[in-house]
Amino acid sequence: MKRTELIAPCHFGLEAVLKREITDLGYEISSVEDGRVTFAGDMEAVCLANVFLRSAERILLKAGQFHAETFDELFEKTKALPWEDFIPKDGKFWVAKAASVKSRLFSPSDIQSIMKKAIVERLKEKYGISWFEETGAQYPIRVFFMKDEAVIGIDTSGESLHKRGYRKMTAKAPISETLAAALIMLTPWKKDRILVDPFCGSGTFPIEAALMAANIAPGIYRDFTAQTWKNLIPEKLWKDAVEEAQDLIGRDVETDIQGYDIDGEVIKAARENARLAGVDHLIHFQRRPVSELSHPKKYGFLITNPPYGERIEEKEKLPALYREIGEAFSRLDSWSEYVITAYDQAENYIGRKADKNRKIYNGMIKTYFYQFLGPRPPKRTEQKDSRS
Repeated sequence: MKRTELIAPCHFGLEAVLKREITDLGYEISSVEDGRVTFAGDMEAVCLANVFLRSAERILLKAGQFHAETFDELFEKTKALPWEDFIPKDGKFWVAKAASVKSRLFSPSDIQSIMKKAIVERLKEKYGISWFEETGAQYPIRVFFMKDEAVIGIDTSGESLHKRGYRKMTAKAPISETLAAALIMLTPWKKDRILVDPFCGSGTFPIEAALMAANIAPGIYRDFTAQTWKNLIPEKLWKDAVEEAQDLIGRDVETDIQGYDIDGEVIKAARENARLAGVDHLIHFQRRPVSELSHPKKYGFLITNPPYGERIEEKEKLPALYREIGEAFSRLDSWSEYVITAYDQAENYIGRKADKNRKIYNGMIKTYFYQFLGPRPPKRTEQKDSRS
């Protein structure tokens, strides 16, 4: 099967998580840069990466890479790429996104327009036609410019991979599924340890944790743009990837995952999302304010995305809210707590300095992933838990 390179964009600051996921799938990493990981693979890898990767935003089939400082260079070097190897005669293609950082070519619309013209010229020559019907499968193209170096990929995913298909009901300022999954994977949480989210909102953290506990692949129930690429990927490869994912599901898994929120309507939405994800039997949702957070079990994990004041009137309430969070932490003295927030005074009001603090960009918002590490459980407890 023909080898190629695939590009997997991700949240800035979480490249190491995605690199580990790709390596675990059995593929060799080519490069790791800010916000993306490139790896070697074949057409089977396109299917497996889309179905199995939890922290990737999408999977791009790398079409080429070159240096360009002028629009003439951009046109000629784009035209020189073997587009006929990817796009059939009836294919619908366009430059869906252009991003440019520290480069002489910085206008996305101009980059998109010139690249489209160059691809058309190339395919006109190769196919001997003067007009493209573009009635066939879609081949959306993305280009990233960094210091005048262009990396070009064809989007195999379509809708971003954070859209697993289960989140129909959303709370205010929900955390994305890919970010939630990556943050959980940054912690040492395993399915035999309790996990609680006291600000669960639409249920993303508990649901992503439950999907991991049951080994349910994030892309198992959705479609991808490249499923229509009959010229590149046999339908059997997609069927095989989904069948493999179904075979790996742990249908009898036992785990203790809980989600709380002060808003009863939000809890209803979270329950519905969990049902759509097929993990509602693995999560206990309950209406409960953080001031009442307590738990009899020891050595648990708290992973959450509390409010961080998007409006001025909300910001005024943050000191009191984060003091309540700190008081709740003190009642769970053997637990490990992980908090993602854009509120840079969080540690001050929680009343404890985080053992680790990681900066992560959630879109354009700089957030902090505060990690308050609890004691490890006694070895005998771990052995007992692992058998349960």
